Amino acid sequence: MTALPRGETPGSPAADDDAVVAPPSADVPAPSAGDGTETEDGAPGPTGAGDPEPAPGTGGPAEATDDAADDGTDGAAEADDAADGATDGGTDDAADEADSTGTAADEAPAQLSEAEAELAAQRELRERIEKRKAEKAGPIAAGGKLSGKAADLLAAVRAVESGEQSATTFFDSPAPAVPRRTAPEPAPARPRAPEPARVPQSASPEAVAATAAVLAEGGAPAALAGPAAEALGAQAADALRADPWQLLAVPGVRPEQADGFARALLGAGCGPDDERRTAALVGWLLERAALRGHTALDASEVRAALAERAVTDPGAAVQHAVAEGVVLVFQDDEQDGQDHDGQDHDGQAAGAPAQSGEEPGAGAGQEPVQVLLGLDRYALAEESLADGLARLVNACEKDADWTEAAAAASSPSAAELIRAVAGHGLVAHTGGEAARAEPAALITAARALGLRALGAAHSADGRRRLAAATGAPETAVTLAGLLSGEQGPGRDEEGAVAVDLLVVLDAPQLDVETGAMLVESLADGTRLVLSGDPGVLGSAGAGRVFADVLAARACPQIVSRTPDPGPIGELVSGIGIGELNQVEAPGKEVVIVPVRDAGEAVHRTVQLVADSVPRAIGVPSSDTQVITVGHGGSAGTRALNAALKQRLNPGPGRFGGFDPGDRVVHVPAPGRAEPAVVVSADAEGLHLDCAGTEVVVAQERVESSVRHGWALSAHQAAGMRWPAVVVVLPGDAAQGLSRSWVYTAFSRGERHLSVVHGVDQALPRAVAQPPAQDRTTRLRTLLETPAR
Repeated sequence: MTALPRGETPGSPAADDDAVVAPPSADVPAPSAGDGTETEDGAPGPTGAGDPEPAPGTGGPAEATDDAADDGTDGAAEADDAADGATDGGTDDAADEADSTGTAADEAPAQLSEAEAELAAQRELRERIEKRKAEKAGPIAAGGKLSGKAADLLAAVRAVESGEQSATTFFDSPAPAVPRRTAPEPAPARPRAPEPARVPQSASPEAVAATAAVLAEGGAPAALAGPAAEALGAQAADALRADPWQLLAVPGVRPEQADGFARALLGAGCGPDDERRTAALVGWLLERAALRGHTALDASEVRAALAERAVTDPGAAVQHAVAEGVVLVFQDDEQDGQDHDGQDHDGQAAGAPAQSGEEPGAGAGQEPVQVLLGLDRYALAEESLADGLARLVNACEKDADWTEAAAAASSPSAAELIRAVAGHGLVAHTGGEAARAEPAALITAARALGLRALGAAHSADGRRRLAAATGAPETAVTLAGLLSGEQGPGRDEEGAVAVDLLVVLDAPQLDVETGAMLVESLADGTRLVLSGDPGVLGSAGAGRVFADVLAARACPQIVSRTPDPGPIGELVSGIGIGELNQVEAPGKEVVIVPVRDAGEAVHRTVQLVADSVPRAIGVPSSDTQVITVGHGGSAGTRALNAALKQRLNPGPGRFGGFDPGDRVVHVPAPGRAEPAVVVSADAEGLHLDCAGTEVVVAQERVESSVRHGWALSAHQAAGMRWPAVVVVLPGDAAQGLSRSWVYTAFSRGERHLSVVHGVDQALPRAVAQPPAQDRTTRLRTLLETPAR
């Protein structure tokens, strides 16, 4: 492992080249203890006298440790970030709205009120639970626990599998050739009115008041009334009185708090083994796991976690949760199927410890069978996504002639991608930033053939870069905008997105629920290309769609041979294979700034953004982005944003803590982060400029969905790039470093990368460590399993 070069700080006078820089002190602050929750430290003041230029340094660039919300392997603190509006976990509200306009949306009678619909849903849930208890005759069927929209969506597939309908139409025969059309002329640009930020539908005042009364009886804060009513519905008060542990459904509530609430309401009538408590704990554990990216958990992990929370018989607790429909049970080995109540065929409970330390279903001479527990929403999403991808694979026009388009491609990799798309309905494409030119060439070639071709990026910045690459702004949208209908060509008469070819860039950021919505929105015969860099951090939501598609080899995979140019590209390419190499940076493209502690890290960061980078590199402060480990800590986003605001845009924060000109990040829904600039505020709310689009955030939503944005976490920065990036790695960031984190943070800069380095040898160790499978999912298994 070789260290990065001794780098000169931007703007350093020549006389400083001979300065002796003391190495970072070995006595660095230790990482904060706890379960991954952030600490709220203020921004340290400047260290030392005056404002000297950062000195030249030695050693490799270090990387900031993302907090729980920003690392695929992060801890349970992602829930805290989700409550703050961080980009961790959850689905896009706008995408959910778009999905609800599909063919199944008309099932509910229009005249039903919200309360009536909620009661109907609860009755249906009780019927499902009773039915599940009665059905114990055979092994669990994939999707068998689903109902309502889920059952309707899977009905056609199950009919084909059972032989009730012929599969010829769907699988054996190619779909009719899609008529080729002339690419439509771009519509004239129209001025857009300020777009109101979407807000979650709030509960009725009556439901909130009733919930607040029950919370007051149990000594819970009244502030939880609104979130509890939203999470539990119109009957939240009755639900909490009957089962106080349902309070765990409210984001941010921990088991200790729910236990105290239950004791206050139930008195001596409750205990650690109360079935209501254990069922709620199982659901809570899986919800927390989903915030860390898991769509399922090993049953042994759930049992161990229950034991840590004073549950006497964790196996029985898991069995009860399965019987009550709180979770579903899955086994990879079909020889040891589960009954619907979580029992093996020999009567052994799926959640109970197997005899002699074996996993359930493991007999003499057999390999242990992994038993997974999952929530039905993610089970539905993964099965729907797997079925949808299989449909696209089998329904495309496989004899399309794109020979001339491939021959005219700008690079061999682009030609290979075009040939693959000509013969397949699903294609995976991998590569770095420079490789984005290949999907752009594909879109251009497809449109020249008369096809409706479109590219969807993760962020507005990605959309802008794709539009620049294709030369046609109408060919680029954001994925959230496409699914919500705000961008793109709209839907056809059958509710499908009106495209013949869709390229999804930044595919590692695709979570399983959004992926399911996407494939359900594509008509038979549509070609889908998933393109992205597999080295970056995964999605903020649950699942690892792109990685699972690649691992399952469910489609052709085109690996780009176009490397990222320049010293930054060379550095990042080495990190991708586990090497922290020396790179020549004659134009100060890569600079290392060693620091001794977090206070000095904050001071050096502010100096770089406000003075050194603009003066020496020519990149203004407004185009320089700071990326650090997480939101808390003495050099996290909160501390850095406070220091950067004080230097770059001081003000009293008269608009809910913000002033005109402040750089912010708007989180309209968990999993989405949109950089913006504050314009003004009035009675309507806070007015933001989001990449040229004015967005109005209601006053009551500002605190939870808007943060200062001079400094971001790595997950928030994924899918975006800036002319210059400053990566801050304080000493307490060492434990959070991983190869994926370093790769993501270091690759965000286009022209310049400064690394404020205070983690010593933790950086090369993190880069050398192989990336781990940090998420438990079922999609790969579903894609690899042949259709029954």
